[in-house]
Amino acid sequence: MKLKDLYREVVRIGIENDPRGKEYVLRLLEEKKKKYQELSEKEKKYFDREQLNNPYSDTRILWGKGEVDVRKILVGIDIEGSEILLADRLNHKGEKIDLVLAHHPEGGALANLTKVMGIQADLLYAVGVPPSVAESLLAERIKEVERRLLPVNHMRNVDIAKALDIPFMCAHTVADNCVTKFLTQVFQKKNPQRLQDILDILLEFPEYQFAAEYNSGPRILIGDKNNKAGKIYVDMTGGTEGSKDIFDKMINAGVSTLVCMHLSEEHYKKAQSAHINVIIAGHIASDSLGLNLLLDEVEKKEKLEFVECSGFRRFPR
Repeated sequence: MKLKDLYREVVRIGIENDPRGKEYVLRLLEEKKKKYQELSEKEKKYFDREQLNNPYSDTRILWGKGEVDVRKILVGIDIEGSEILLADRLNHKGEKIDLVLAHHPEGGALANLTKVMGIQADLLYAVGVPPSVAESLLAERIKEVERRLLPVNHMRNVDIAKALDIPFMCAHTVADNCVTKFLTQVFQKKNPQRLQDILDILLEFPEYQFAAEYNSGPRILIGDKNNKAGKIYVDMTGGTEGSKDIFDKMINAGVSTLVCMHLSEEHYKKAQSAHINVIIAGHIASDSLGLNLLLDEVEKKEKLEFVECSGFRRFPR
């Protein structure tokens, strides 16, 4: 498979699995194209044209030509200099790694992380949070994340890939969409009644089983195992954590239980005061599940070889 075809395929799969619906996402792309045409020539010079076909700014080919043939991929949740050097070392030992694939974004994809956070407002609106509330709170959070990203040396690891001429790509929201849609549908089908039921369901999947074996499996962060689950909201896409002030709004919208990858201490305190149940499914396990679902779809086109690293474990379905 050509690198450019792999990239296009993961974007297509991300759109197909976007919890907002494919038609909505395609409409956003059309709006983006219209806005691009209205830009001045100076503004167009620095516009990321990938946005016209790929709605996920945190999914990009970071280094490498699109015509490169990809058969064997080193896949990891976080790819930094050490993992890129690992790929180079493996190549010297005859492994023939054609691509390093990260889940978490690097380079320009990391710098543009906030552009995918609008997904969160759309999903909160879908569960009953007024759009004005969701958008207002998220706008403040986006500014906060932007300030945090400003000083980051985001091209550092891309430069290592460039120096070693190792193709490098990241697939973030496209995979997070897969796990969000998947778990949402699983909970809708199985209709868990209590928090313990949610844990039991998560532990049906090998990614969470593996995490549990190494003491990082799903756990209840807020609530008791016998608490009623009520309305469940799966919060696993949209770039990073949203506003810390959203939890009481979610309760008012009828959400009783939040299933997420992780929760900062500040977010935890706010969630606790809102009396919302919180289950931490696990960050790396959930990311692995999303990547596995994504790669399963990719392999329907062409079989590939994968080398695991940086927390990722391949569990094909």
